[in-house]
Amino acid sequence: MASLGQMSDYEIRLVRIFKTVVECGGFTAAETTLGISRSAISQHMSDLESRLGFSLCQRGRGGFSLTEEGKEIYQAGLTLLTALETFKSDVNALHHTIKGELNIGITDNLVTLPAMDVTHALAALTAPHHAVTVNIHMEPSDAVIRGVMDGHLHVGVVPAVNLPTSLETRLLYDEPSYLYCSADHPLFAIPDESLSNDHIMSAAAIQPRYPLPEEARQAHDALNLQASASDREGAAFLILTGRFIGFLPQHVAAQWVAAGKMRALHSAAQHYRIPFVLVTRHDRRPNRVVDAFLGFIQGAKEHA
Repeated sequence: MASLGQMSDYEIRLVRIFKTVVECGGFTAAETTLGISRSAISQHMSDLESRLGFSLCQRGRGGFSLTEEGKEIYQAGLTLLTALETFKSDVNALHHTIKGELNIGITDNLVTLPAMDVTHALAALTAPHHAVTVNIHMEPSDAVIRGVMDGHLHVGVVPAVNLPTSLETRLLYDEPSYLYCSADHPLFAIPDESLSNDHIMSAAAIQPRYPLPEEARQAHDALNLQASASDREGAAFLILTGRFIGFLPQHVAAQWVAAGKMRALHSAAQHYRIPFVLVTRHDRRPNRVVDAFLGFIQGAKEHA
């Protein structure tokens, strides 16, 4: 049985390669990310397996999958690389220039929101006199929350819905959502003053299959729900068919409204707001990159 002694720089590099292969879903998919050939990746993986003394993954015609040992090594590797990044951040804190990485998870479909303080904070963090690498992960809110809790992500931007108490939250903004139909829907041509609640309640509507606050759930419960969507983009697809009405954030629908392809129905009554927050772990270690980013967020809000 092989026993791992003191880790060299090369072995740490092998762990990084293994992490990328796992997150890309296989050797071929990791070629572009790593910038090396599949055969080189295979050799590196064989080297790592040889040093550890057991197989990490199955690869071949059946596809790529991790062994039980591989799953544990992946988690241990995340812990190792996070510890190394924390050490790097601690050393860099001795210098004026901010150096290191920021791993941030953001819920999809937020870039079009006008009050995006995150954009301004990232611009300040990546100014030429700093040396910060920003890694953005666009994922569903539950995946972002898990990433922050397990330390894979430094910060996350998610709706303030069902958040664990182990997370610290900072309010970013409220996102307004309205009820929309497309230009091909029968309700599109009916002005609001002639549009009754019966019209709206009888129209086939979309039920979201993602977490929502109570106000938003109540707004959906009053509709004639006949389809579902796992995210806001899916809801937009269904609305554009002309067969369904559904709620969308105002900034997401704006492009279709401007093009005359969508309209809001009874916007004064059919709407709700979802607060979005920046989340970090309560027990996170001091990290100069993260602290600077949070400071830039606060500055952006104060000057908004």
